Amino acid sequence: MDSKQMTRFYVVRHGETAENLKMTYLGIRDVPLTENGNRQAGNVAEALSPLPLKAIVSSPFRRAADTAARIRDACRIEMRTDQRLAEGSFGRWEGHTRDEVLGLGSEDAELLVRWESDASCSPPGGESIEHVQRRVLSLVDELSSNCAGSSIVLVSHVGPIKALLAAVLDIPLQSTRRMFLDPASITIVEWGPHPLLRLFNSHAHLGWVHARWMT
Repeated sequence: MDSKQMTRFYVVRHGETAENLKMTYLGIRDVPLTENGNRQAGNVAEALSPLPLKAIVSSPFRRAADTAARIRDACRIEMRTDQRLAEGSFGRWEGHTRDEVLGLGSEDAELLVRWESDASCSPPGGESIEHVQRRVLSLVDELSSNCAGSSIVLVSHVGPIKALLAAVLDIPLQSTRRMFLDPASITIVEWGPHPLLRLFNSHAHLGWVHARWMT
């Protein structure tokens, strides 16, 4: 397959939520964007609007779907949601920071350390990153088969995006813990027999100084 037949994915992390600022495990809690998150979604939409995009597929959670809707309106293309782009569940840890989980007791603390080093491990009542990767790749393979040579926007969350990147780069899932994804950032991958990472965590459309790690 040549480069013209590869499917290009513009992978967008949803805009900012209040929980993102607190650095909690958000998971499947369905929360809205902040006022700043809505502005970020508008900036992403403007950045993508000149591109020849075929469609948008989004996680069904509000923070992602609302971000995707702004892109849909700016680009005037079809949008649908797909559960395979949803964030992984953190189970009992949702709503807690890492330090708070460590303070829940020795059982949770030991499981957290294992979860951070073992991709097959799940939070209590949650979903492993291995399972997240399987469902994300199922969707990417499906879209690539049906839309070869096209450009598609995926709007998702940190877990699924990193799971996709691990497959693109052919690296262990746990290595993605060394990657940071800003809210409303754009990552570009091309999917085919020899996947390519074209761009990672671009937030130029938001202004360089507004990225959380720049402050």
